Amino acid sequence: MKFASALSASIFAACLLPLSANSSRFFSFVPNWHSTVYAAEDQGFGPLDPSPPSGITVDEIIKRIGQRESEFNRARENYIFRQSVKVQTISDDTGKPDGEYYQVTDITFDKQGRREERVVFAPQTTLERVQMTPTDFDEIEHRLPFVLTAEEMPQYDIKYLGRQRVDELDTYVFEAGPRTIEKGKHYFQGKVWVDQQDYQIVLVNGQTVPQDTRRGHADLQPPFTTYYEQVDGKYWFPTYTRADGTLHFPAANGAPRQDVHMRNIVRYTDYKQFRATSRIIYNGEDITNNRAPEDDKSQQSQQQPQQSSPPAAAPR
Repeated sequence: MKFASALSASIFAACLLPLSANSSRFFSFVPNWHSTVYAAEDQGFGPLDPSPPSGITVDEIIKRIGQRESEFNRARENYIFRQSVKVQTISDDTGKPDGEYYQVTDITFDKQGRREERVVFAPQTTLERVQMTPTDFDEIEHRLPFVLTAEEMPQYDIKYLGRQRVDELDTYVFEAGPRTIEKGKHYFQGKVWVDQQDYQIVLVNGQTVPQDTRRGHADLQPPFTTYYEQVDGKYWFPTYTRADGTLHFPAANGAPRQDVHMRNIVRYTDYKQFRATSRIIYNGEDITNNRAPEDDKSQQSQQQPQQSSPPAAAPR
């Protein structure tokens, strides 16, 4: 985010993070604070237990996290979803938004099975005090919905902090940050909560690094918290991100230092699986497309017209 007296026109590049419906496990509390969650025990966070994990080593937990996150990263390419992005500047005098960028995008597939982005709602932006940059769009795509795959783990220094109850979930808590910073790249730095049962990320709280603080070129992003929900009983997908904080733009070009309070909300909804990638392995053989004779008979019987009364409605 750059400070600007007037916002130049920019086109938002929607992030390609697919998610799904039918959430089976999730956080019941609604995030609604203006700072980070490091001390948010009154918001559903139990005390942090720094003792080592039981029955498993920290290294094994980290290995399993990488494996499960890699599975999720591959599976997400088979989901469609709706994404809404709201970026606001907040008035210091009233505490209310005095500028806003808002866009709703459907992420789907075309007839050839390729990713397709369709903007369904995008009113004229009213942002005036800041200008969105490529780094902001990159953050929305890659770091707000943070994924820590086995392939990406070598880039991060991961430290075990302990165990913590978060709402109804038992989690392992880690601190993650880049080992080294390569020129032109950005990383996540902060805390990561991992479900003890599924070994997948269910909550992150942190910030994009490095932040560009050069005079006249400052490009800043506020700290953020992202919540994940379990979908289809298998994977945890991000569903809600809130970024909230004051950006301190240094004095430059004769202008004084400027502080701008930002509040950004990203929601992911209407998640549906577009195509399945699961395979059925039996005795080491892929039998996904095989059909037993009983299955053929069952399918034929289902195709015959039936003169029976309508079935009772399934319970909800």
